[in-house]
Amino acid sequence: MKNLNVGMIGAGGIAKKLAATIEKLDGFTNYAIASRSLDKATAFKNDNYFTKAYGSYEELMEDENVDLVYIATPHSEHHRNMLLALKHHKPVLDEKAFTTNAIEAKDIIARFEKENLFLTEAIWTRYMPSRKIIDDIIKENLIGKISLLEANLCYPNKSHARLNDPNLAGGALLDMGIYPLTFALMALGSYPDKVEATCLKSETGVDETTFMRLSFPSNVEAILYTSMDVSSDRTGYIYGDNGYIKVFNINNPEAIEVHAKDQSLVKRVEIKEDVNGYEYELYACKKALEEGELECPEIPHSDIIKVMELLDEIRRKIDLRYPFER
Repeated sequence: MKNLNVGMIGAGGIAKKLAATIEKLDGFTNYAIASRSLDKATAFKNDNYFTKAYGSYEELMEDENVDLVYIATPHSEHHRNMLLALKHHKPVLDEKAFTTNAIEAKDIIARFEKENLFLTEAIWTRYMPSRKIIDDIIKENLIGKISLLEANLCYPNKSHARLNDPNLAGGALLDMGIYPLTFALMALGSYPDKVEATCLKSETGVDETTFMRLSFPSNVEAILYTSMDVSSDRTGYIYGDNGYIKVFNINNPEAIEVHAKDQSLVKRVEIKEDVNGYEYELYACKKALEEGELECPEIPHSDIIKVMELLDEIRRKIDLRYPFER
């Protein structure tokens, strides 16, 4: 396949990060950026080496040279944006959280599959090489039988207007809580059969800090938390009867340590990236498109739906519904 021309909708911070990644990769081109403001799109284009700038999402979708649409808008807009891409038969890499809820996820995935069109979620930790490293350590039985996992991801970013806006599906859970949740699901290779959750809500009614306890069929408990009010160490632990695994920064693993049950260090693996960690989801998309696949094996459509169902269940537990869901 020729260079993959990426078109982005939503000219925010995450789009800027992916654009910086693409600029350093062979086989990809920062082709087009669209915003609801042409001035904003043009400024983004000039700052990030794009070829085209559009003042509407529809115009970008109509461009026949766009090979892959990256959706970087607020969670509340993802389903609507993907419908627009589907209308113009454009493959999609959709930023996490995939949609606002499982109903939207099931609907859009069914529509893309019916049209034999590629669709995946841009939750970068699913694609990173560190995922296999952790899996291999677990398979080697270095820590024995797992019984407990804990993980956290907190950033003091409450000042961001989007995160405080319930009309944009704001809050900590969909924006950051999905990472410790995904860490647990990947490490344990299954889904919980029981979920407990509590939260502290912001003045606007979104979840500001959320605590989750997941019980898995294999008699493993996972303790997870996220917050947009404080900073945390972003660490993940997987505890077994012979030792434990420590992952530094579950959002973008920097190193992985294996400790014996006396806490002595058995093994340390440093994680090296090609660029900045976002490249792996792009590689996966290009490979899937070249092979005519409708999804990425790193996160099949069935898993996307299961994660959204789990997020829905957590929101039920903390009594969090967005205005447009009522």
